[in-house]
Amino acid sequence: MSRPVVPDRPLPGHAVCLDLRAAAYAPGDRQAPEDAVHRALGAPQPPGERRFLVLDDADRLVGHQLLHERLSSYGPAHVVCLAVGAPGERTLRRTLTLRPPAAGVLWLLDGFQEPDAGALRPLVEVLAAPEVFDAVLRALGRVAGGVAVPSVRILEHDLSDEARARAWRQAVEALTGPDVPAAGSVGKVPGELALLLDESVPRSLSGHDWLPAGGRAGTRLRACEDALEDARDGHARVRGPAGLLTRAGRDADLPGTVERLARELRGFRGVVADAFAVAGGTRPSAEERGLLGDRGIRLPEMPREITRTGIVPALRDHTHELIAGRLPLRSVAARLAALAARTAPAGSAARLAELDAVCAPERLDRLGAQQPFLAGGPRSGAALVTGVLALLAGLWPGAGWVLGPATGLLAAALALLMLRRRPNRSPDGRLDGGAGTGWGVRLVGGLVGGLAGAGAGEALGLPRWATATALALAVAAVVLLALRDWNRAVDDWWDRLDAEDAGRALQEVHALVVTTAVHDWLFADVRHHCSDGAGAVARLLRGLAATAEAYAGPGAPDAHPLGGSGPYAPADPFGRGAASGPHGAGAAGDGPAADAGWDWDGWTDGADDDVWSDREEPGRTAPAPPPRPPAAPVFPPAPPAPAPEWLERRYGDGGPDLVDTLVSDLVEGVTGILDTCWAGIERDPGNAGRLPLDAPMTALLGEVRTRLERDAAASPPPGREHGERPDAARLIGVAPDGVVRLLAADDEPGLTVPLCGPEHLRLLSNEPGAVRRVRFVPETMRRGTAGDDMWRGAVEDVVWTGGGRHAGVLRLVPLRSDVVHTVRAEEGGAP
Repeated sequence: MSRPVVPDRPLPGHAVCLDLRAAAYAPGDRQAPEDAVHRALGAPQPPGERRFLVLDDADRLVGHQLLHERLSSYGPAHVVCLAVGAPGERTLRRTLTLRPPAAGVLWLLDGFQEPDAGALRPLVEVLAAPEVFDAVLRALGRVAGGVAVPSVRILEHDLSDEARARAWRQAVEALTGPDVPAAGSVGKVPGELALLLDESVPRSLSGHDWLPAGGRAGTRLRACEDALEDARDGHARVRGPAGLLTRAGRDADLPGTVERLARELRGFRGVVADAFAVAGGTRPSAEERGLLGDRGIRLPEMPREITRTGIVPALRDHTHELIAGRLPLRSVAARLAALAARTAPAGSAARLAELDAVCAPERLDRLGAQQPFLAGGPRSGAALVTGVLALLAGLWPGAGWVLGPATGLLAAALALLMLRRRPNRSPDGRLDGGAGTGWGVRLVGGLVGGLAGAGAGEALGLPRWATATALALAVAAVVLLALRDWNRAVDDWWDRLDAEDAGRALQEVHALVVTTAVHDWLFADVRHHCSDGAGAVARLLRGLAATAEAYAGPGAPDAHPLGGSGPYAPADPFGRGAASGPHGAGAAGDGPAADAGWDWDGWTDGADDDVWSDREEPGRTAPAPPPRPPAAPVFPPAPPAPAPEWLERRYGDGGPDLVDTLVSDLVEGVTGILDTCWAGIERDPGNAGRLPLDAPMTALLGEVRTRLERDAAASPPPGREHGERPDAARLIGVAPDGVVRLLAADDEPGLTVPLCGPEHLRLLSNEPGAVRRVRFVPETMRRGTAGDDMWRGAVEDVVWTGGGRHAGVLRLVPLRSDVVHTVRAEEGGAP
């Protein structure tokens, strides 16, 4: 049994390949060809485009007639048969099933028997492309008998094994990122989610009356506001000349008003603390909301700025924006986990500590404490100022003995009036903080200064106008200084009382009530939904990152997801590591098989897929998630070997856009996987993160890796055929000039190599115009090249393939009419 030369699964849209050669199966296994046909018929193909590429032994075509016919059992099918002949064969016998227009035969006469069968792999890959398959089948329809010997020249542009492994490793690392245990910042979030982070109040609720006047809390709030307004009004009345010289200040009961303010503020704080406690859970019930209403807190309807149904779409857009911005999956998960922690409701009971910080009992006790009333400043200074003013008033000769002491008495009387009209004593004397105005020292200083001034006036004998001016100035100064000391003392007492601090505390408590009502009571369900949803997406992303890391395999630069039996096995990709024969490469040693390639049935874009439809009912035990995929196997490097003479290989070290393109494909695939989960997150975000996504993530990784092996990811993923992608040169790092020269030299006689030995040349037709030509180039080699000048004159009749790494020329040389024999069946033939 030889190493497989056809992929186990077809690439989407490609021909289904099956190998009916005897060397492909264990000796004596007569059921193997039947099983191969059965698998081929079960492979998905686009409706109306059933293509089969059959490898068969040339001497078994008639015996396998029933197998060939069975390929059309599900409808019309097109078949291209690669008939591998032995060097000694000189005729080909085939049945009517393999005649044009639905079928044709390519006879390979030399270089493809064991151990040289590895050279079949690049030829199979070329012919399986739907564009080349159709062009070859049309060309065979124009060849006599529908049988031809191919003469080929193929250029293969591919990555080196090291470059491929490096690009894949870098792409997976860029996708997953390093472990991020915690994110310090949530980052920028959509406006609907930002409302849950900054504890702001939506604009539509800015005018809502949270504490209506008829409720307990509203009544206390307005009593506090009235008491604060009365205190401010009393302070304004006590200040100034009227407060000292009239009974306007005496009638104001400032101590009683401040005491009432402290009492009402304490009561308001108690009502708020009680409300925080009775509805302190993270999700208040209807009964608890009723208790809030009993305490005078009225909750409105949900504002238009945020709704529960809008949370998951906002999370989806935010997640897609982060992933599309090339933020690694683990970093996105960390940000979403931080968002989940920030938006998780803690309950209003957790606000009690904040209430204590805003309006602590010590703060209320300080407001209710009695403060002394102190006026006049230092006593020595008051006595000195009063004595100087009395001295000036006593300079009047004769009358100074009366006017000087009288000025001192005036200053002392005003200080005594301050003591009696002090604002820290209630009219009934119940509240009194004490006072000190220095009226005694003013009296002594005034008397001493007045007498001294009178004596000085007698001695100096100043003129009348001078002494009158000194008297007027002294009396005016006494009155003005008394008013100044009164205002300063009143303001100093008011500041030490700090009644305005009570107003600030009232505003802060009210703001805390509004914040709590919005974010802990009104938004409780929305915050739960957001926190659970963000946490679920974070868990899913961590799982996807772990799956990607496990798939890539730690420290396995040559690990390949498809295994040795896949379509692009790295141990010997299309015969690159095989011993060379005359026209082909032999198969290298078998590597371990780890088949995880493309599965058309198992891969969708998620548009019609609801992975949550079969979720377990509450109370039932959910099935254990499947284990994580093991690390991809490491294949030993195959020994280097020359390529067949008709195959020219050019290896690149990877272009500048290779890793970015791989990451872009992986990111888009991850977004598609998440798209299948959003409906479940909307319905039950608490359990959404438990869904195992290993299977779709493994399928995505296998699909991207398959395209990396196939053509360095130059072909787009399924569903993105019309998107913009870099050209092959920027992905592989090899310019397409060699392909252009090959197409331009199409008419050179020795350009292609016949896939037959020299002894078979006499079997070929010598008719000049009978040879048919198929030139093929991947569209990715033309896309993005500098202008059209490179391809001008070389693109006529070129078949542009959707992908692949091969370009070249196929010449189909017909055979002489006596070489091909068509039979209806073979007596006793067994498939």
